[in-house]
Amino acid sequence: MQPESLRSEELFFTVPLTGWSGGEPFSQSALTALEQGQIISLPELGFPLNAKEMRCLNEGTVKKGRKNISYRALSGKITGVAHPQDEDLIRGLLQRHHQACETLVRSLLPHYTGALHTPVNTLRVHPVTAWKKGSSWRKDDTRLHVDAFPSRPMQGERILRIFTNINPHGESRVWRIGEPFTAVATRFLPKTGHYSPWLCALQHKLGITKRYRTRYDHLMLGLHDAMKSDAEYQLSGLQLEVRFPPGSSWICFSDQTPHAAMSGQFMLEQTYALPAEAMADPQRSPLKILEKLTGALLL
Repeated sequence: MQPESLRSEELFFTVPLTGWSGGEPFSQSALTALEQGQIISLPELGFPLNAKEMRCLNEGTVKKGRKNISYRALSGKITGVAHPQDEDLIRGLLQRHHQACETLVRSLLPHYTGALHTPVNTLRVHPVTAWKKGSSWRKDDTRLHVDAFPSRPMQGERILRIFTNINPHGESRVWRIGEPFTAVATRFLPKTGHYSPWLCALQHKLGITKRYRTRYDHLMLGLHDAMKSDAEYQLSGLQLEVRFPPGSSWICFSDQTPHAAMSGQFMLEQTYALPAEAMADPQRSPLKILEKLTGALLL
């Protein structure tokens, strides 16, 4: 059975930026689309690498057993680099991408300036197909899901991500995009299971989670798992396959936009946390949507 399709115009808001420093006037429509769960598509916004940086685009760059290289801009800490002699070069690359993303946010999403926090930049060099090998279904990101982290409860905060395809061989990043968050939540909330405040407190005390897992986090993690474990939904749920070519970027709230990475290799990714109350319309946050559907406060 072939899955029913969504329309591209329902999923994307396209902005014709060609440079990270802006040039396109701020658009309230872009901000509204993003908060409604759409993806801001930046089809002409690439991030060129110099010759030395290009040599880092190989799987041997990443430490064995790790999925990617991560850089924390506030501390300058970098993790996941296989060879110490490459650290300064890759740190410089990720720092440069972080600074470009900061400039982009100030231009395109000025409403969030000063509210976004805990920036993490990521260099992904493995092909998507390598992620599936030896991974459980929970870690299989080729399955449609909304982002939620078992060890890092968000406590109602948003996950904003800026992606850039830096593939030097002309290969697109292929995603599947799913139905609106409210439809996902309505479908899968009954499968999220019982919430135990006592167990969550114990997990935090033992260091299993970095923060206390609220009922909101329990529900988000439950949605993530229920979506991934439902084979029929993965095949026949409302969805659309999309391609992001090299030299393009895109932005989304990955905790709200159902997505699955199907193929591709080499990508830069900037992740931010955003308090829900810092949104232009906090009522569109997963927190408020779930509170409306459950009829309960979740924090």
